[in-house]
Amino acid sequence: MSRYQPYPSYKDSGVEWLGDVPEHWGIGLLSSLFSDNKEKNAGLKNSNLLSLSYGNIIQKDIDTLTGLLPESFDSYQIVHPGYIVLRLTDLQNDKKSLRTGFVRETGIITSAYVGLAKKSQSIGNEKYFYLYLHTFDAYKGFYGMGAGVRQGLNFDELKKLKFTLPPFEEQNRIVEFIEKETSKIDTLIAKQQRMIELLGEKRSALISHAVTKGINPNVAMKDSGIEWLGEVPEGWRVLKFNYCTQIGNGQVNPMIEPFNEYTLIAPNHIEKETGKILFLESATDQGADSGKYVCHKGDVIYSKIRPALAKVCISPYEQVLCSADMYPIHATNGLSNFFLFWFLLSKEFTSYAILQSDRVAMPKLNRDTLGESYVPFPDYVEQQQIIHYLDTQTTKIDTLIAKARQAIELMKERRTALISAAVTGKIDVRGI
Repeated sequence: MSRYQPYPSYKDSGVEWLGDVPEHWGIGLLSSLFSDNKEKNAGLKNSNLLSLSYGNIIQKDIDTLTGLLPESFDSYQIVHPGYIVLRLTDLQNDKKSLRTGFVRETGIITSAYVGLAKKSQSIGNEKYFYLYLHTFDAYKGFYGMGAGVRQGLNFDELKKLKFTLPPFEEQNRIVEFIEKETSKIDTLIAKQQRMIELLGEKRSALISHAVTKGINPNVAMKDSGIEWLGEVPEGWRVLKFNYCTQIGNGQVNPMIEPFNEYTLIAPNHIEKETGKILFLESATDQGADSGKYVCHKGDVIYSKIRPALAKVCISPYEQVLCSADMYPIHATNGLSNFFLFWFLLSKEFTSYAILQSDRVAMPKLNRDTLGESYVPFPDYVEQQQIIHYLDTQTTKIDTLIAKARQAIELMKERRTALISAAVTGKIDVRGI
């Protein structure tokens, strides 16, 4: 922020989180600026369905929706360009989401959200007010409103929220500055995100080639006899899953000793397509009323639900339970657990699992179908060479991905700080 200069003089805003504001700025209440949107979609006047996602208002196809749907969209509110939408539900449980969106097209959105309509065109630039609320949102201001533990806020509880009121032309200048500067940051973020996608694709291709074709480019190939697998190196075996693995069975109660002291692994603990364990819980922390499978250190744990996500990991400890949505698998007959782990991450196996999974709302690969699949593998020495190769190469790629993600987080922080500084008057953008 050293590039930018402050205003010549400031005054106390009287608002704790705002601190000092430029001396010539006013302070107003939300109730004087906005009205609560009451326009309902009675008679289904509008079918342009909108949704608030990650701080953005996005369009949804009303004809292809699945999952939990309202009986009718009559009760939805109609919003227009320039409206501000606030998702102020579930404040107690979700403290990460961005809850503020700016409407750019006429459409309908759930009435569970607060819709703000500017009372008069003369009071200012609606984008400025949106950016102000975005800043308040980013700094988690909504969580401190109201008394006690809050699940949600309504318009009446927002009435006394205070706004900064720069002169109209200055609001326009601030908006122009923010849009120009954040577009540069957004471009850099998009480039980093694209690099992460390309690195992920390279990682996936690397794994698939190594576990189905090997790492020797000069090896002779043979037909595996399995259509979805294609050719494999000449010296490799191809066995049915049931002949070279043991899929764990027999669920236990995680609430009784000694299982209540075990660590739990569930699908949401695993990053898709990478095999990384994101976090762990106690076996009694999640879904403790349902049975779990016992896993031993080094076992492969594979998620049978939504196989397209390719969620698989290695059990890190001896005393581990996996949820009933997963299979604990132990490799046998000369197959290494770690080679099996990498194979289950391959595009070939994932494509097979998707095709064979039950065609229901939550696709699932059942035990018998998994047991009838096939695993290609070389002798033990070559397996170890491939395992070492994939450990080394994926670690390099993962390091690059981690750096790109860190860069994105830093740029997002800068973006938030820049918006905050401009809309609260910490920097003077009038002459920029």
